[in-house]
Amino acid sequence: MDEIQKRKVVQHNDLISSVAKMDKIPLKIFELAVSCIDTDNPPKDNIIYLSKSELFTFFKVNDSNKHSRFKQAIEVMQKQAYFNIKANKELGIEYESIVPIPYIKWTDYTDEVILQFQPQIMPYLIELKKNFTQYALSDVMELNSKYSIILYKWLSMNYNQYEHYSFKGGRREEQLEVYQNPSISIKELRIMTDTINLYKTFKDFDSYVLKNSLKEINEHTHFNVSYEKLKVGRSIDRIQFHISKKEQPQELNGEYKAREQDPDYLQDKINKEVNQQALFAEAMQSLYTTSLLESSLLSPFDMQDITLMANLQLEVYPLYKQLEEIVGLQGVKKHLEYVSNKKLDYSKPNLVKYLKTAVMRYLDSGDTKQHEIIKTKFVKQSQKTVEAVAKDFMTENNEELSQAELDKIKSDILKQMNGEGLDHE
Repeated sequence: MDEIQKRKVVQHNDLISSVAKMDKIPLKIFELAVSCIDTDNPPKDNIIYLSKSELFTFFKVNDSNKHSRFKQAIEVMQKQAYFNIKANKELGIEYESIVPIPYIKWTDYTDEVILQFQPQIMPYLIELKKNFTQYALSDVMELNSKYSIILYKWLSMNYNQYEHYSFKGGRREEQLEVYQNPSISIKELRIMTDTINLYKTFKDFDSYVLKNSLKEINEHTHFNVSYEKLKVGRSIDRIQFHISKKEQPQELNGEYKAREQDPDYLQDKINKEVNQQALFAEAMQSLYTTSLLESSLLSPFDMQDITLMANLQLEVYPLYKQLEEIVGLQGVKKHLEYVSNKKLDYSKPNLVKYLKTAVMRYLDSGDTKQHEIIKTKFVKQSQKTVEAVAKDFMTENNEELSQAELDKIKSDILKQMNGEGLDHE
């Protein structure tokens, strides 16, 4: 069991995005077999060795029928299981249909199981100089649905790129956000999960493929994942996922441990923590924090989360500032009330992403243009009022004022109209 917990699975991204024409058991046997490959020393003749006891541990099988169940699973795997792979090659797109493990041998009197991979599948498992993904076998072990495994691998593929480029650099902030919050069309998702002819209504697809899978992934893997349904017109066109990683302090090994000991990384980490504290302090003083509290989008408990508040200050509040310049602070508050009251089909552990998406859509929607016109008319009307009040002041006091004095009076009047205090000498 300890050995399984330590193992990693590495696959090319084209294989991860392929269509797995197989059920849960053959797919998990394949994942277990791949975890036995040493990519630095590829197996001779594409053969790897498993033990029956390891297989039974992996599948948590303890009953008296485990041998017959194992034999049945192997037969199903060899007769029905294959991958439809769509690969982007230099000359164009290529399609392959590959039975991954065509040969398996075992006996009744030994514990050893011999598996031989199809030669055509090996480039997707060992020739991994770029565009590959690594994930924990223990995560796959806990998943009990074919759809959970497929989605987990695809989410890992995206999040691993987010982690890689966050540390190494080479990608813009917007690109990193796409990796952490990947989206996929319903059509592509149905193809990948092999459900084009299953769960015909979106309600069923949502329940059996999305909700059930993400529930398993959130409970049993390193990830916390929520999702959002994106519409085109009245139809749901895409699914956008929002991925975060659970804290794993015990995983300080390999590359992660080396990174933790890197002086440049440690200094960068310190700088980020100092910056986060500064952002947190700004957020605690912001009127937008008060508005979020008033609209019940933020709780006093949330305000104790330094990372959350710092990210609100960094990513969301600048957008609220843009909105305020168009519709005023009351307009921002109305927007937050709308967001709070609207019953979106959206899981909200990632509050920053949720609020950021909402305000960006509002800013891009064009609904703010009317407010901008009204604001312009108000300013013009205010200027006329200022001129009139200033003239009345001059008439009443029978004074000739310099331009500087007149501008000062206009400024004071505008401040009074906007509810601000007057300047004092």
